[in-house]
Amino acid sequence: MSRRSRPPGRSAASPTVAWAAGTSGTVLRTIDGGQTWRHRPVPGAADLDFRDIEAINAETAILLSIGEGDRSRIYRTDDGGQTWELRYSNRDPAGFLDAIAFWNADRGLALGDPVDGRFSILTTGDGGRTWEPIAPEGMPPALPGEAAFAASGTCLTVFGDRLSWFVTGGGAMARVFRSEDGGTSWTAHETPVRADNASSGLFSVAFRDRDHGVAVGGDYRDPERAGGFVALSDDGGRSWRLAPGTPPAGYRSAVAFVPGAEPPALIAVGPTGSDRSEDGGESWNPLGPPGFHAVGFAGDEAGWAVGEEGAISRFVGRGTEPGPSRRRLPSGPPTASAWSASITNGVRPATR
Repeated sequence: MSRRSRPPGRSAASPTVAWAAGTSGTVLRTIDGGQTWRHRPVPGAADLDFRDIEAINAETAILLSIGEGDRSRIYRTDDGGQTWELRYSNRDPAGFLDAIAFWNADRGLALGDPVDGRFSILTTGDGGRTWEPIAPEGMPPALPGEAAFAASGTCLTVFGDRLSWFVTGGGAMARVFRSEDGGTSWTAHETPVRADNASSGLFSVAFRDRDHGVAVGGDYRDPERAGGFVALSDDGGRSWRLAPGTPPAGYRSAVAFVPGAEPPALIAVGPTGSDRSEDGGESWNPLGPPGFHAVGFAGDEAGWAVGEEGAISRFVGRGTEPGPSRRRLPSGPPTASAWSASITNGVRPATR
């Protein structure tokens, strides 16, 4: 529901190959761990708002633009971004894509806001070359005003071979939708997170295994409002409880587990700063400014966050703080303030 929100897309991290995308049709790639970045523009897309990008390897990536009607599109490149192919264009004037997620190099999902009272899901089995909608009967009805936030590309996540979840807000309550059959059918689950206006609710969800998940959010129009915006699940997303400890210091648009960390560690980011949890999300400690909009990890020493106008930072010390490699991407137009990133070692794992 980025028609109501301005924060940027999703970030997943690794030391070597990275793709980043943002507003004003900006797409960039690095193959040296972020030391240098090269523009990889999509022809004719200078006015599109790219909010999610999935890297398969150094040569292949799937790119999502958001917006009403045919501004919601999915592109694919197989030559490192030298050329792009349009693989899906939304033809429904009421349609609005929010995020994409892949289990592996072939199988993935795209999430869209409700059309005719139900969220829309597209599936692909050929690496994003073709997309097919699921039958609407497989999706529970949306609540009045309910939508997903296209804030960081992490309102949708997948795990294992067939599990997937997405989070919502803007309606009477924030909910988590769950699928265990590859996105064909879904169940909706209530959370105790507040969604008392169109700009609040859950924005991001992450699972470290098939049972343990964390969802974060807030109110993007009141980003310093804290408390009551972190939900935890111990049963695969069927039930949720509020985190009992100290909450993040405001609205958080993205959350990610630090792989391999014991006890389970997470980083949550938002425009007012970042926070770290070392107990699976039960309590949080502030890392302070600067603010970011998306974060991701591919290893315990390989974490990245992206923020305004192409700002990117690498986390060091097992994700304890933004490191000295903070830099600005060559964003081109100064309006390119919303970003997503996907970074890979060359072969995307089946789980995130």
